[in-house]
Amino acid sequence: MAGGTNTPEYFAGQVRRLLRDGGSARLASEVQHFFKEPVESRGWRTAELRKAAVGFRRGILKEHYLKGRGLKEQGLNEHGMPFVVAVADELFSGPVLEEKIFAVFLLEGQTASLGRREFRRFASWLDRVTNWSDHDALVHDLLGPMVCGEPAYCVEVFRWARSRNRWRRRAACVALIRGARQKKFFVEIVRTSEMLLDDEDDMVQKGLGWLLREAAKYDARRTVPYLMKVRGRAPRLVLRTACETLPVAARRRVLG
Repeated sequence: MAGGTNTPEYFAGQVRRLLRDGGSARLASEVQHFFKEPVESRGWRTAELRKAAVGFRRGILKEHYLKGRGLKEQGLNEHGMPFVVAVADELFSGPVLEEKIFAVFLLEGQTASLGRREFRRFASWLDRVTNWSDHDALVHDLLGPMVCGEPAYCVEVFRWARSRNRWRRRAACVALIRGARQKKFFVEIVRTSEMLLDDEDDMVQKGLGWLLREAAKYDARRTVPYLMKVRGRAPRLVLRTACETLPVAARRRVLG
C-alpha cells in the first residue's frame, strides 16, 4: 500500500515536515559547534523534540487502535507498537540529526514491551550512526534498557566490542550503563573493559570512561580496586572520566 496514509513512510514524511517547518535556523547553525563531523540539523531543542515525539506516538497509537481491523490485515496489531517501530526505522535511516533523535523518542520508555526482533532491529541502526548524539540516544535510551532487562543480550554487547565499527565498540560500553547504575553486570563490565582498554579511538575511550564512572559511582567497592589494577595500562582519558564522581582521596589513589 505504498504511498497510502497507513504506511510508515507516510507518517515518517509527516514527521520530517514537522521538523523542517518547526525548527530554528539559528539553533541549527549552532549545533555544528558540538560535533567534529558535519551534522545536518533542523534546530530543535531536546525537550521540545521529546514532547513532539511523545504526542506523535500517542496519535499513532490512537489512530491505529481505531483502525485496528485494517492494520491486522497488514500484519500489525491493533495497539500499533510494531507500526511505531516501523516509523522510527524510517526516521533513523535519514541524515538529519533530529529525525534520528525523534525516532528514539518515539520508542523511549516502551522497550519493556519489545522483544528480540526489535533488539536486533535497533542494533542494526548502529550502522547508520554518524555522531555521538544519535549513537548515545539509540544505545542509552533503547538498547541499554533492553540489555538491562534481559542479560542474555550481553552476548551481543561482547560482539560489538570486537567490531571494527567505532560506534559498535562505543555501544558495548554505553549499553551497560543502565545496568551499572543498578549494580548489575560487574563481570560483564570488566570483560568489556578488558576488550577495549587498548582502543585508541577517543569516542570508544569516552564511552568506556563513562561506563566505569557510573560503575564507580554506584559500586565503588568493586570498581575502585579494578581501576587500581588497570591504571597502569588504561588510557588517561578513560581513568580521568572514570574517577569524576569518586571522593578526592580515592581519585588521587587511582590517578596516582
